[in-house]
Amino acid sequence: MFAWLSENLATILITLGLAAVVVLIIRSMLRDKRKGKSSCGGNCGCCPMSGACHAHTAHPGKAS
Repeated sequence: MFAWLSENLATILITLGLAAVVVLIIRSMLRDKRKGKSSCGGNCGCCPMSGACHAHTAHPGKAS
């Protein structure tokens, strides 16, 4: 078992590092969602959800 670990140590460390980054990203997204922040860039001109996503706010240059 130690031979397998030593042969695959780099792969294991990279995988653990990437998994940690993914967990931190998801945690940040969940915190932002709880605070009411949006991941939207706010440019509704090319967005297919422009009529539903920000229907409660008026955007400059867009008919409301």
